[in-house]
Amino acid sequence: MKWRKPTEGLLLVPSILFLMVFGLGMITAFMESLVDDGTLTMGYYMELFRKERFMRSVFYSFWITAVSTVLSLVIGLLFVRVFQEKLRGGPGRLLVWIPMLFPHFVWAYLVFLLLNQSGFLSNLLGVSGLMAERTDFPVLVQDPSGVGIMITYIWKEVPFVILMLLPVYASLSPGYKEAATLLGANRVRLFTTAEWPFIKPVLIETGAILFAFIFTAFEVPQLLGVTSPQMIAVLTYEWFYSGAWTDRPFAFAALLLAGGAVGLSMWLLTHAMNNERLRLASGGRGG
Repeated sequence: MKWRKPTEGLLLVPSILFLMVFGLGMITAFMESLVDDGTLTMGYYMELFRKERFMRSVFYSFWITAVSTVLSLVIGLLFVRVFQEKLRGGPGRLLVWIPMLFPHFVWAYLVFLLLNQSGFLSNLLGVSGLMAERTDFPVLVQDPSGVGIMITYIWKEVPFVILMLLPVYASLSPGYKEAATLLGANRVRLFTTAEWPFIKPVLIETGAILFAFIFTAFEVPQLLGVTSPQMIAVLTYEWFYSGAWTDRPFAFAALLLAGGAVGLSMWLLTHAMNNERLRLASGGRGG
């Protein structure tokens, strides 16, 4: 109908406005990271890689992100494979949805209340006589190893992984497993031939989403992290809002590098997984 055409065009306006604002911000940040006393320079980027604090932050962020992402994927996959029938029902799916209703900051604060040395768990162990002093409780939050940060992300992201994988397992044909079983396949072979080719694209894309989010996240490491080492977002926030204006170009440069690396990785993974889906649709099998 004719009246639909202008309506469809209007639906694009919010997206276009968002992209314009986002694009303007990116261009401004890029120019700020390239200008020094009115002249264009790559000096801030070169000096950034010579900063020990920045490089330590990069490796620390990568470690926290990689561990959190891999464990979330593994735990989520195991949950789906073991409890997929129960998770398809109303109560089971509701239990999975509950953690996703709360923001990451709320979940991080809950972890802090539960796992800090004067928190609920340490008090419970003290009252029960299993622990003599609060200081005997291990440091799990605001620790240099980032254990509290990883616990928060794993606890929060496992339900997301489950909800991403459930539709895939629901659509799997039992014929593949039956054929593999008749051919004498063991459990490992059964998984690699009848399940893995179909869940791999979704699992890898889910992992990419988690990696991109965790690597550039701010609120959880800000609450549960320490002053050194810091994750990328916390470090750039400190540089941007510190009293020294000379640190701001480094903050812009660090954010642009992190965002560019994550964006490029996401694009490559998406392209690879689209090819994988095309192979599956044409009857091929991904390895």
